[in-house]
Amino acid sequence: MTAEDVREASAPGRSRVRRVLGGRAALWVAFLVVHAGLVVLNLYGQGWPLGDVVAVYKVWAENAAEGYVRMGIDVPWVYPILAFAPMAAALAFGSAWYAQTWLAIVVLLDAAAFSILLGRRRLSRTRRIAAWWWLAFLALLGPIALARIDAVTVPLALAGMLWAATRPRVAAVLLTIGMWVKVWPAAVLAALVVASRKRWEVVTVAVALSAGILGVSLLAGSGLNAVGFVAEQAGRGLQIEAPLAVAWLWRIVGGDRAVEVVYDREILTFQISGPGAEVAASVTTPLMALGVVAVLVLGIRAVRRGAAFGRLFPPLALSFIVVLMLANKVGSPQFVTWLAAPVVLGLVLNPRRFLVPAALATAIALLTQVIYPYWYGWLMAADPGFVLVLTVKVALLAVLLAWGIRALWQAGRARDRVEVASDA
Repeated sequence: MTAEDVREASAPGRSRVRRVLGGRAALWVAFLVVHAGLVVLNLYGQGWPLGDVVAVYKVWAENAAEGYVRMGIDVPWVYPILAFAPMAAALAFGSAWYAQTWLAIVVLLDAAAFSILLGRRRLSRTRRIAAWWWLAFLALLGPIALARIDAVTVPLALAGMLWAATRPRVAAVLLTIGMWVKVWPAAVLAALVVASRKRWEVVTVAVALSAGILGVSLLAGSGLNAVGFVAEQAGRGLQIEAPLAVAWLWRIVGGDRAVEVVYDREILTFQISGPGAEVAASVTTPLMALGVVAVLVLGIRAVRRGAAFGRLFPPLALSFIVVLMLANKVGSPQFVTWLAAPVVLGLVLNPRRFLVPAALATAIALLTQVIYPYWYGWLMAADPGFVLVLTVKVALLAVLLAWGIRALWQAGRARDRVEVASDA
């Protein structure tokens, strides 16, 4: 039998495998397998990935249920006011089942977004690619993908981005709700305002909904506590996972005794203490503002040059998000979940164009899981190997931002002024 005969004989088998893996059933089975694995890791894995959920979120929810204190209403809070909704909802079956209920809520939200991604019509090749990529991304990122408040906002942002072209008002509602759970979806909302021809509808919906949320908070007695998260975030120190913290971690590796990792009991995080650390933490906000303005200018330039919505929106949202990550004084591992929404939309619209950011995002996810939750203690001890892992992760984020800036600069060129075909 010749090599050609072997190839011909195996061709039907390969074709059947492709058909099976390309079907909805296979994707939903994979969704269940990946999420079941993440749930098991959260409940039984080492490193206590559900620490914030059961030791912080649950306490806040119980305090409110018992009439003791309502976070964001009675006292200032580190999160926007709607973050309390999923935390309180996880008490539905009692404190003993809080962790399981939290995980169920997140999995259901992911399932809703996954259903929107697959769509109701004939499953396209690009949506299959995007769906498989998202599942791989979640698996590589590990348990943190479900174990923080960010996990509630990711499916909202993903659904909003998928509907942005055809249902901009619905997208604005989802992104605004997400923004009042955790601030980062505001970056996607800003990208939508810049890229969409219906930007004033988006702005109107976002402003009206935000006013309603604030109004209800004020009626509940929040006062300025409803926006207290702004000041709470501004007062934080330089967390050890923050990109800017890398320089100080290497100083610890080099034996500088003036620099150390300390635990902030008020914010409940490990932070850098040492010469220049407070200054570095204070400059992150203006640095972030400068980065956002620079990306905004590139986005407006692309619009003026006639960039198509599908060509502009995904890289613009991605660039905004990466700026928020790189110029952040916190740098928590769950921030990596933010990358999923723009990359998924980019793959839906043009997989070949978004191959590089998709590959970079998966590598960043894997490096994140290497550090957290399993071996986080090694980073706290400034072990050289794990400081190197964090350094590579930050470098990949910088490369991802460079890709986004290049994509924005090229958007709107004469040869690109053709609307990207999309079934989003």
